[in-house]
Amino acid sequence: MYYLHVTSNIMSLGGLALAIGVLVDAAIVMVENGYRQLSERQSSESEPLPEPQRRKILLDSAKQVGPAIFFSLVIIVVSFLPVFLLEAQEGRMFRPLAWTKTLAVGFSSVLAISLVPVLMILFVRGRLIPESRNPISRITQAVYLPVLRLCLRFRKTTLLLNLLFLIVTLPLALHIGSQFMPPLFEGSALYMPTALPGISIGQASQLLQEQDRIIRTFPEVETVFGSIGRSDSATDNAPLDMYDTTIMLKPRSQWRSGMTYEKLIQEMDAKLQFPGLSNTWTMPVENRLDMELTGIKTPLGLKIQGPNLEGIQQVGAQVQQILSTIPETRSIFAERVSQGFYLNIEVSRAEAARYGLTIADVQQAVTSGIGGEMVAENVEGRERYPVNVRYNRDFRDNVEELRRVLIGTPSGAQIPISEVAKVSFSRGPSMIRDEDGALTGYVYIDLNTKDYGSFVAHASNLLKQKLSLRPGFTYKWSGEYEFELRAKERLQLILPIVFFVIFLLLYMVFHSVTEAAVLIFPTIYALTGGLILQKLLGYNFSVAVWVGYIALFGIAVETGVVMVVYLHEALNRRLATGVPLEHEDIEAAVIEGAVHRLRPKLMTVCVVLASLVPILWETGVGADVMKPIAAPIVGGMITSTIHVLILVPVFFAVMKERALSRGSLRDSLGRAV
Repeated sequence: MYYLHVTSNIMSLGGLALAIGVLVDAAIVMVENGYRQLSERQSSESEPLPEPQRRKILLDSAKQVGPAIFFSLVIIVVSFLPVFLLEAQEGRMFRPLAWTKTLAVGFSSVLAISLVPVLMILFVRGRLIPESRNPISRITQAVYLPVLRLCLRFRKTTLLLNLLFLIVTLPLALHIGSQFMPPLFEGSALYMPTALPGISIGQASQLLQEQDRIIRTFPEVETVFGSIGRSDSATDNAPLDMYDTTIMLKPRSQWRSGMTYEKLIQEMDAKLQFPGLSNTWTMPVENRLDMELTGIKTPLGLKIQGPNLEGIQQVGAQVQQILSTIPETRSIFAERVSQGFYLNIEVSRAEAARYGLTIADVQQAVTSGIGGEMVAENVEGRERYPVNVRYNRDFRDNVEELRRVLIGTPSGAQIPISEVAKVSFSRGPSMIRDEDGALTGYVYIDLNTKDYGSFVAHASNLLKQKLSLRPGFTYKWSGEYEFELRAKERLQLILPIVFFVIFLLLYMVFHSVTEAAVLIFPTIYALTGGLILQKLLGYNFSVAVWVGYIALFGIAVETGVVMVVYLHEALNRRLATGVPLEHEDIEAAVIEGAVHRLRPKLMTVCVVLASLVPILWETGVGADVMKPIAAPIVGGMITSTIHVLILVPVFFAVMKERALSRGSLRDSLGRAV
């Protein structure tokens, strides 16, 4: 982190949290294998083993599982490469997590084959208790053995039931919503209602005070600060009809019992219904990012483009009417891009010349009398206060009064401005936006759901049926939905390449295409468990969820690799005797490798689950992002473990029995027997 300039933040520390369980997996498998072989040898010998023999047993056990463990950790690293290839906002957000997790697992793989064997020789000493005397191992084996025997006896039924399980659970993906990113709770809320153009400053201020008073009545609210209009800055283009109220919330421990952020927003929205105002709810940092990246102040919106503003406003009004009928729409507001109000003062050159006035003289009167002009500056120490002079409000609050504004002539006479100019109101564009070389208007959509993907699909079908666009006018979805589409397209391109690389690594380990294919299957069963838990917890598909699945795929493959290593060990032991094997011998080897080596498999899975399950109960800052990452891993580890314990032995037995029938049975090193 230091040399890569990765700061200590929620995402970088989250990467370490995801990696903690995996970091010790390799050491668990290697130490347990050495412990088992040494304890079995000790139980068969009455005398203590000589030191050279003890070392040889431990080193041979490390050599037996070392290559497979190393490659399984490399697979975990490779499977996480898609996270590095994410771009833009999602890339900047998850790259710290990817760096910390990848570097931690990478160094762990090196230490597993270099340091752990040395530590085994130093510390695995004395008289060891064999696994057969371990009560937990005996209980788990007693439960697992009859199940495995039954599955090996009824192989077709086992495969059919697992296939049926896939058919039933995989369609869950079609019933889970999608969004770009789970909202990160900031401890505050941003209330941004929009009024119709032309609201007066007095009425806007009165509404703002009333809104703040209502919001302050909620016991979860700490402070409220509202503003309207914009500062005297070219970087702030907020019109007078845009409100901006920041609500600082108390810690959740001080909220009412059962109150959530979503319920609180719904209660506030119900009490803040004012005629002519369209409510929008978001969070301050999220809103600034959305507006900076897309221009849309809501997480979801539409951009309407066309050759003229009147047509854009008409299309926006139709869209607002159509989409307001969807139940998920909390509020929708189409900008009135051509509904601004303008005060026009058209000077008549001929009439002005009769009084000896120029256009500049008339404009000076307008500037000083109506707009106001700074005539002096009051200095009080380091403070400066401008002195601005113009007519009182009573003399400029309507068109008739403005027509009576006096202008001094060269002769000293005072004449009303109506003598030399035409004063009138007219409508025009309140704001002109130009994007991609076309005039643009925005439609802001505030939803009472986070399932943006399903809403867009439904809304798009509705617009295709009911919205008639004139030639030259187009619309496109904007906001966070843009980011979701970009991330989805990126992952669809990268994930197949990563799976192919994982397949190549598995082939390098086992030198068998079929065994490499069998070890890819746990990722599919891991996906089913992730989908089930994701559905139960109510998490939509998002970049965070897919990061969790990417991490899950590598861990699931690692568990399968450990199982196949022990199956090969048991089979090699029988092949080494030189006695011709029968189908019953292969089945016995499978039972020995699966059942008698159950302890390290369960230990690795339990360690991963123990490191991730506490995240699902977290409620602090950052938990909103880490929970969707951890949920697929926790659910997927359960189903992939069942698959590895049941289906991998069945597939292994089928493959080896067919190889025996064809006379092509080989050991784990590829040697013919």
